[in-house]
Amino acid sequence: MHMNKQSLPFDLIAFDADDTLWHNETLYTMTQERFKRLLAPYHDGEIVDQELYETEMRNLAHYGYGIKAFTLSMIETAIELTDGRIGGVEIRQIINFAHEMLRAPVRLMEGIEEVLATLSVDYRLMVITKGDLIDQETKIASSGLAGYFDLVEIVSNKRPETYAALLTKHQAPAERFLMIGNSLPSDILPVLAIGGRSVYIPYPSTWAHEIIDEETVSHEPYIKLEDVRQLPELLAGQHWPESD
Repeated sequence: MHMNKQSLPFDLIAFDADDTLWHNETLYTMTQERFKRLLAPYHDGEIVDQELYETEMRNLAHYGYGIKAFTLSMIETAIELTDGRIGGVEIRQIINFAHEMLRAPVRLMEGIEEVLATLSVDYRLMVITKGDLIDQETKIASSGLAGYFDLVEIVSNKRPETYAALLTKHQAPAERFLMIGNSLPSDILPVLAIGGRSVYIPYPSTWAHEIIDEETVSHEPYIKLEDVRQLPELLAGQHWPESD
């Protein structure tokens, strides 16, 4: 049964992709464990983790997000931590890690397809994701979820001005826009900053770059859910907190 469009709280609902529509971070975590084992003859795992993270942060402006960026940072880290002694065989192993990540099947979040099927009856739905263009397009296509979305945007970053530009492009007023995602700094806070609404659904493991202490933003008017399957009920009855 369709709801009266004028009674709906939002004109456009957007979803993050990685770790909101499907599992993603676990793939990076498993690959990083393999990378640490590869470099174990040179350094302990804690040093490898720290150096890799610092390398990724330096490279964000050059490579952006995604598997290819992660792979280049692993190779650079391996060269740095071995003083250039890392061999071609080990570099090939790192490249193979990347190939395996790219070939990995898309594992949907539990219940997400049912949620999208329900919401798409009444709402215009959108994907807003950052990362490598080809990789993200491939995952969206192979996920089986593309048909539920009216709009797909793959962006290089998720800042307030990014969201503002997308809403202008798609003629959606910020106060009638809802973003759902697992990252406070990427999916939640930037949307609140432009007057939109946000639902935060944390994922069990999150890249350190995307972590913010929830206590420091507890005053922000976002809503937190533990499971995406709670979303339709929330939309049906929630009185939304005011956004600044």
